[in-house]
Amino acid sequence: MDYLVRATAADAQIRAFAVTSRELTECARLAHDTSPVVTAALGRLMTGALMMGSMLKNEEDILTLQVRGDGPVHGLTVTADAAGHVKGYADNPSAMMPPNAAGKLDVGGVIGQGVLHVMKDMGLKDPYASTVNLQTGEIGDDLTYYFAASEQVPSVVALGVLMNKDNTVRQAGGFIIQLMPFTSDEVTGRLEKKLQEITSVTELLEKGNTPEKILEIVLLEFGLEITDKIPVSFRCDCGRERVEKVLLSLGRKDLRELIDEGKEVELHCHFCNKRYAFSVEEIENLVKAQGDING
Repeated sequence: MDYLVRATAADAQIRAFAVTSRELTECARLAHDTSPVVTAALGRLMTGALMMGSMLKNEEDILTLQVRGDGPVHGLTVTADAAGHVKGYADNPSAMMPPNAAGKLDVGGVIGQGVLHVMKDMGLKDPYASTVNLQTGEIGDDLTYYFAASEQVPSVVALGVLMNKDNTVRQAGGFIIQLMPFTSDEVTGRLEKKLQEITSVTELLEKGNTPEKILEIVLLEFGLEITDKIPVSFRCDCGRERVEKVLLSLGRKDLRELIDEGKEVELHCHFCNKRYAFSVEEIENLVKAQGDING
């Protein structure tokens, strides 16, 4: 089961998050039929979004991460909430890329050069929005840079997705470690040294390490305290009612044209690929109901 843990260490000078996300990454792969390298890119972004979502104050708050690049995938969009739900899609799910120099999936190559948009809808008049240039396109480096540049929080973001030979997801997960403004130089120095010993998230997961164990490996000597554990999942909140609203947003004139064509209309959700079909009669009823409401 996928889940996320939150923790503190060094008398709250450090805050940390770790997550295992194999099942939800596999859910996204099945929903969108993504190529291995796009599965890795989307899995990393969803994993990062889950941990960032858990930093939100209220359950209704929504975090959106958007990557736009000049690589073959073109873009990725992911949204997460504070309750452990995430959804996402790739503009070009079948994009391919040869392995990188290290023989690994070339996430940076498939994304290319571009920008990372971070939006937080916290129920205020205007959502928080920040845009930073992609550093490597590898996602973890880019989120690390975002925290430093936009939130002034020194952070380490490590994300990883490992694929099986049959292109299913073998491992997925990550961790975020952040230093609070009052962190001592001594703690900072020791933590930097410790992090240099970590090879990769997927290697830690392959050895059977849980999110708690991963944080122990990094932070045990700093007095690690796990404060929370929540289940996480790929979940889309689309539904027929929501799709009806999208259809109605076309306006009466366009809807009348669809009715006159006499064909069934099919809409699909970007985030989960679920398809919704509307017969001519159903569209007529929607128009009539809208007329009654407005009339």
